Amino acid sequence: MHTVSLADQDTRMGPASTVYALTDALGASDLALNYYELEPEESTAYGYHSHANQEEVFYVQAGELTFRTAEGDVTVGAGELVRFGPGEFQRSRNSGDDTAVVLAIGAPQESGETVLRRECEACGGETRHDVELGEDHDEILVRCRDCGTVTGRYE
Repeated sequence: MHTVSLADQDTRMGPASTVYALTDALGASDLALNYYELEPEESTAYGYHSHANQEEVFYVQAGELTFRTAEGDVTVGAGELVRFGPGEFQRSRNSGDDTAVVLAIGAPQESGETVLRRECEACGGETRHDVELGEDHDEILVRCRDCGTVTGRYE
């Protein structure tokens, strides 16, 4: 058994105000675990994406998230959970007026290829993107694969 306190965790850069990567902190070997606190319009993801080999479950502890899915938007409120299977595209955003608190669980830990899509104004539509660490390691960049334009920057 291994226990950790959220108060002892350091937030990491990402698409939400608070992101605690708990996988390593707990010594988990078969699943990925992340805790998020999202202000309105923030997301748990860098873009509309899918994982080839990983299913994801999101438990909304407070607030609400609206997920973009292939079938349309789905809103999940406090006390509710949603599951996405391997290969299913999704992207969340805090669609409410209050902070959303979310626990995300992915299994297996290794997600396989992640396909990430975002709008690229330079290309005139939604394109494949990659996530990379900035040159000074003080930001995360999301870059269009087609033209190289940075479409997202997270500190």
